[in-house]
Amino acid sequence: MEAALYGPEGFYLRPEGPAGHFRTSVHASPLFAGAVARLLCRVDETLDHPDELAFVDLGAGRGELTAGVLAALPADVAPRTRAYAVERAGRPAGLDPRVEWRDRPPAGVTGLLFANEWLDNVPLDVVEVDPGGLVRHVLVRDDGTESLGDPVAGADASWLARWWPLAPEPGLRAEIGRPRDEAWATAAGTLTRGLAVAVDYAHDRAARPPFGTLTGFRAGRETAPVPDGTCDITAHVALDACAPPGACLLTQRAALHALGVRGGRPPLSLASTDPTAYVRALTRAGEAAELTAAGGLGDFGWLAQPVGITGPLLVDVADHEEQ
Repeated sequence: MEAALYGPEGFYLRPEGPAGHFRTSVHASPLFAGAVARLLCRVDETLDHPDELAFVDLGAGRGELTAGVLAALPADVAPRTRAYAVERAGRPAGLDPRVEWRDRPPAGVTGLLFANEWLDNVPLDVVEVDPGGLVRHVLVRDDGTESLGDPVAGADASWLARWWPLAPEPGLRAEIGRPRDEAWATAAGTLTRGLAVAVDYAHDRAARPPFGTLTGFRAGRETAPVPDGTCDITAHVALDACAPPGACLLTQRAALHALGVRGGRPPLSLASTDPTAYVRALTRAGEAAELTAAGGLGDFGWLAQPVGITGPLLVDVADHEEQ
């Protein structure tokens, strides 16, 4: 998985970038970047308006979210904001020169770290229950052919027992999320003070999928997860395992509602008084509805982790919204 995604011929180093193969919330509407910009402003207020405010876009693709957030910031916040796009691929041409391109997040910054659909591409191992009821690692060849390997032991076995216990039923599968827990702890640890947010398709311990979620995407279509570098290889995230004490888990629908993104139609009276404004408002309402839709992007999980700060920010407001 590591080689297929990030090796010399890896999927995420291809020139077309992720947007050439699938559509995230960032690509669905500029409303998403606007909501993240408002969240950054809330963090700025909680931090008492520091001289330098960091926005770290982790897993930045081609910098679309970073550029969108900078464009949406108010005039009193933008000059103090230092934007970092963190991605293993090279810097794309034409990106806003204010964006600092890095292959790893900066350490010791104050502000907002935001990882949109990053954790699902942190490589992990897949395991399966064999005919004798033993949990074994799944091995895969370059062509996607699978076989069962050694039994799971040690730290991986402990993680499974706590977060994804498997019944002794042959064919049941799980994805060991321990590398993602560690990756998230490392990423959030780069903040001195602020808020770390991970957004992804996710599941929790009460409803783990019995056969796992590993899959591939190529050119907008789901495909077999063949690790040859031609497709995205992804698996849903056990966000509850990543979340430390004090973090909040909520849906994207609740988070975006708390940040002012709603899908209500504009009043019909606007169509007669200002048709152009009505069309614009109708377009925004449709985009907001897509970002918050049940059964779609609205069901994505948000992990919001305060670092050295307290205050409502996203957490309390969104909790109230869901209730």
